[in-house]
Amino acid sequence: MSLRSNPVEQNATLPDGSVVRVRVGVPEDSYIAAKEIDTVTIELYARGEHIAAVNTVLDAGQESEAHALTREIVVGLESGTLAPTAGALEPLADSLR
Repeated sequence: MSLRSNPVEQNATLPDGSVVRVRVGVPEDSYIAAKEIDTVTIELYARGEHIAAVNTVLDAGQESEAHALTREIVVGLESGTLAPTAGALEPLADSLR
């Protein structure tokens, strides 16, 4: 298994009651086969729309690290210490777990 075929996804309920879906995995690309992509992204979705995306330092084989990153993001979003924006996610995306 890898983040290519098994991305980590979890919902976070923000302090205002809205729900954001957090996805950490290899991005879907209709032009490039997933087996050729090693980039792992954090993506946020709300109200059926894509609201943020940031590349991480993880590679497709780092599943446990992706789970840890997802948990950290969800906790931050739910507590209100992390905004659902690419700028807020960037420092988390740039550090290894």
